[in-house]
Amino acid sequence: MEVVTMRGHRNSSAFGRGTCLGTIGMIAWCASIGVAQDSSPQRLTEPVFRIANNSNNNNANTTPAPVPLAPLDEALQLASHGLQHIQTNVRDYTATLVKRERVDGELGDYEYMLCKIRNRKVEHGRLVVPFAVYLGFLKPATVKGREVVYVENQNEGKLVAHEGGFRGRFLPTVSLHPESALAMRGQRYPLTEIGVENLVVKLIERGQRDREVPDVQVDFRRDAKINGRSCTMIQVSHPQPRAGYDFQSAQVFIDSELNIPIRYAAYDWPAGGQNNANGLGPVIEEYTYMNVKVNVGLTDHDFDPENPTYNFRSK
Repeated sequence: MEVVTMRGHRNSSAFGRGTCLGTIGMIAWCASIGVAQDSSPQRLTEPVFRIANNSNNNNANTTPAPVPLAPLDEALQLASHGLQHIQTNVRDYTATLVKRERVDGELGDYEYMLCKIRNRKVEHGRLVVPFAVYLGFLKPATVKGREVVYVENQNEGKLVAHEGGFRGRFLPTVSLHPESALAMRGQRYPLTEIGVENLVVKLIERGQRDREVPDVQVDFRRDAKINGRSCTMIQVSHPQPRAGYDFQSAQVFIDSELNIPIRYAAYDWPAGGQNNANGLGPVIEEYTYMNVKVNVGLTDHDFDPENPTYNFRSK
């Protein structure tokens, strides 16, 4: 599917105190956004949380430095700033999304799809640009040709879809509620949660929910590569299964140039206590955004089932 290589790492369980995947992933991501105007490797690979040097520490009369925020609280602040960056500066993007999910205990095949995504925009409390998605499935053969369109607040909140593969020759285009049983068949999440911005929102929500959790292990790796693109990888691991944790290890890859997460993967605790050859347990879910192009100028036509370049049929 994709090539993942990594060089260099830093492990810190203390750094991860009280944190979770969403927050840790956002730490490095927001740090890269903060230096977007000065993207030298030295700046990008510096740790986010560090105690500033006190130039007067030899002076007994120096006023004590303020107590810094707890790592989780500071991370949540940075995450909020990062989300604001996306909401302000990223209007739309295209990508090839590669996903694989375990549903009802069964790990599915890799699915490749062309995606066009337009982020929602709100001005003065009013929705001015609705969230919109187009998916065109590329492979495997069982789903090749499937297309899905969803536009927020249109079509009574329903997505429009037609099947691919052999069945697509006979089945008509349908409108479905995104969370209906048919739309969710073989899926872990509804279509309305797709996209980089939604991923960041969910990660922040998890961080806010899990502010008081036991220590986790956190590993930072510089110069990780996703299909040749330079990334910072943050891996969060829970050594033992605990209530409320749904993964043993999870990884977030932040693209060093685009300043957005382009891969997320979560792994289960291994059966019998043995990890796979890569040191990780069985895959729970993984999503990789490849060939990402940001702010390409998508229009309503890109999310219209009547677009003549699409193959939606009469309902």
